[in-house]
Amino acid sequence: MSPVFDCRDPAQLLPGMRQARQAIGHGELIVMPTDTVYGVAADAFSPLAVARLLAAKGRSRQSPPPVLVAGLTTLRALAAEVPEPVERLVEEFWPGGLTIVLPAQPSLSWDLGDTGGTVAIRMPEDPIALELLEECGPLAVSSANLTGRPAAITIDDARDMLGNTVAVYLDGGMSRTGVASTIVDATGLTAGGGRPVAVLREGAVTRSALRGVLGDLLEPDPGTVDA
Repeated sequence: MSPVFDCRDPAQLLPGMRQARQAIGHGELIVMPTDTVYGVAADAFSPLAVARLLAAKGRSRQSPPPVLVAGLTTLRALAAEVPEPVERLVEEFWPGGLTIVLPAQPSLSWDLGDTGGTVAIRMPEDPIALELLEECGPLAVSSANLTGRPAAITIDDARDMLGNTVAVYLDGGMSRTGVASTIVDATGLTAGGGRPVAVLREGAVTRSALRGVLGDLLEPDPGTVDA
């Protein structure tokens, strides 16, 4: 069975992080804590690793994984354009539970699946995840569960579902929120857009919090009738 390292124990943290970095470098999968739910992670620039991630979850290329980053600098490197309202979202909600969809840099050499030329990006608020992102670069990360099953909020949840498809499990204890990130589509704010930001999935960041930053640049709330 794939090893589990309790990262709350200093004696296990260092070897666990070392084996996780090695696994990512070899195109294998790891499970790591984030500030929302546990994530299964792979090198975003390894098509084989991303394909393994999708296969482990039972997902197709039509459901590409988001990419976790260590900060705004990496966001700017991965996205073709970062509009000013998106910078405001990042300032308010990163690190944290907000995933932002933007057009991807066309020059990027990767294959996340059928993305339609976009990329979903988030900076998590978890020290283990951030250390790995700093050391390994952007990671393709999806919730550590089988498709159709509840997201894993403990390492045992993830291990029961993903088993030996994952090379290394990093245990950070119970997930802090247990709520998946909110996903917003901000592609309409980029050049030639003119469409409001759309909420694709409601999660850790509320619509009211988003509206507090974006105002009328956020789509109307469900059930709202324009005057």
